[in-house]
Amino acid sequence: MTKVLAELRTLPHGLAVEVARSVLDDARGRAEGGEGVTEEAVLEEARRRAAEIGRSLLQPVINATGVIVHTNLGRAPLGSAPLEAVGKVASGYSNLEFRLDRGTRGSRHEHAGSLLARACGAEAALVVNNNAAAVLLVLAALARGRDVIVSRGELVEIGGGFRVPDVMAESGARLVEVGTTNRTRASDYERAMTPETALILRVHASNYRMIGFVESAPVESLVALGPPVVVDIGSGLLDEATPWLAERPAWLRDEPGARQCLEAGAGLVTFSGDKLLGGPQAGVIAGRADLVALVARHPLARAVRADKMALAALQSVALAYLAGDGDAIPLWRMAAAPVGLLRERAEALAAAVAGAKVVDTEAVAGGGSLPGLTIPSCGVSVEVPDADATLAKLRDGGIVARVDAGAVICDLRTVAPSDDARLAAALATITR
Repeated sequence: MTKVLAELRTLPHGLAVEVARSVLDDARGRAEGGEGVTEEAVLEEARRRAAEIGRSLLQPVINATGVIVHTNLGRAPLGSAPLEAVGKVASGYSNLEFRLDRGTRGSRHEHAGSLLARACGAEAALVVNNNAAAVLLVLAALARGRDVIVSRGELVEIGGGFRVPDVMAESGARLVEVGTTNRTRASDYERAMTPETALILRVHASNYRMIGFVESAPVESLVALGPPVVVDIGSGLLDEATPWLAERPAWLRDEPGARQCLEAGAGLVTFSGDKLLGGPQAGVIAGRADLVALVARHPLARAVRADKMALAALQSVALAYLAGDGDAIPLWRMAAAPVGLLRERAEALAAAVAGAKVVDTEAVAGGGSLPGLTIPSCGVSVEVPDADATLAKLRDGGIVARVDAGAVICDLRTVAPSDDARLAAALATITR
């Protein structure tokens, strides 16, 4: 009875009453049908249903998978400064669309957008609710009813089944495919150009890697052809040089930076806010001021605009980049953590859990970023009779781990040091 009441009390009163009534109705129906019903069984079913509802609610978890930008676990975590900024802006009124210096109506694009433009060397930037929306808006505003040239090797599909050709069709632009799957040259784009060509679109293949007999046209060569070049870099690396870190990570070697694309002459770049940018869910459109202004004036811009909480968090993240403070962004703090430091934590954790071993692991960026590239890491391994059942038990405690060769692995690169004690306690329960 105590466990049942504890589970039900985690739910709002009305929902708890609904669970209790549904369980009693089912039990009553079974009893009327001649089936044996016990009080213990009814109470256990009530506890199970309440717990099931509780697990379905949005809640924090410990990510011990080693996937830094884990799409299913909310992608990039936010730091204390963005969260504080959200609290301040969302708990009262703000100058979201008001100019304090003039006392007149302003624009929500003047805050985070202007800072992100500075951070990546753009003339202007616009923030929308995600990167798919950013690409859709750009195409609708600049190429509706006209041609957009894209390499066949860049007609990618991202998570959830969203495909570049489908996004283009919804925008009203006409897709013109050029080149082949593995090789596309500037001359291929040039031959496809007509007076109806509105844009050349480059899409970074961020969720797969093509190697071998491949070739793609650099942005500089496409800019020389005339029409504006739009580059969807996807993951949101602001600058390939990563000046916010003491040392550029080797695993970023092939990831394009927004600054470098713009320096190469791209008219616009689009990217996500919650991947390698390390901010909230958002899409960013940055580049030439005239093109950004055209995009911002399109009617669809209002439908996909970012809200004040996302803008407040993104503004804080942009300020961290401008200050060169990568440590303020949890994604970069996790990604850049020395393996030696992770091993020290793993050794302390293993010492507290019977049967746990320290293991070298390989973390990944995740979120469709840097496919095939891994980040050296460290964690703990626990051998158990039933790995799947153990994972389920850990999930009941809000911990998501992975299995390798029949053992449960907890990669510490994606676990906050403040969560080590909680992780150790959970692992201790499965090794008893």
